[in-house]
Amino acid sequence: MTTYLVLLRGINVGGRNKVPMAPLRRLLEELGYSNVSTYIASGNVILTSDRAAGEIKRQIEDALPKAFVLDSELVAVLVLAREELRRVVDHKPDGFGDHPGTYHSDAVFLIDIDAPTAMKVFDPRPGVDEVWPGEGVIYSQRLSAERTKSRLGKIVGTPAYKSMTIRSWATTLALLDLAERASG
Repeated sequence: MTTYLVLLRGINVGGRNKVPMAPLRRLLEELGYSNVSTYIASGNVILTSDRAAGEIKRQIEDALPKAFVLDSELVAVLVLAREELRRVVDHKPDGFGDHPGTYHSDAVFLIDIDAPTAMKVFDPRPGVDEVWPGEGVIYSQRLSAERTKSRLGKIVGTPAYKSMTIRSWATTLALLDLAERASG
């Protein structure tokens, strides 16, 4: 059995694609997953399965629009084994996420797109934004005092944005903690 993190992109954002967490947990349990838990209402799920990540992704992407009213063009699923999430955290750039009072740090998880391709849509403002490519992730950090000058929001209008889901670094760390506790 493998512990997975499932990230649902495009749910519970701006009043669209409402997916309550309790029904989501029930749906996943009905699909045969075990130890299903959610973290905050933005599409973060920890579960255990003997299935491969690709099979889990396909099954959840197929089941979601049948169970909930969704604009499916916005919704995507990323499934990471606990070890893959551990690598995202372990391979962060030096200093990334270490000063939450000064910088707002995010993990931009990539869905069916590689980091070099994803990096092309970022246009960091010098002195405000910094971005680094990782394996399956872009690390994005912006100076909190200058957040209104950040160019991170410019990625939203790009086609590549449909292949990204963003989690704060604090949420990413909390999800790793939950996944590791679920692994025993």
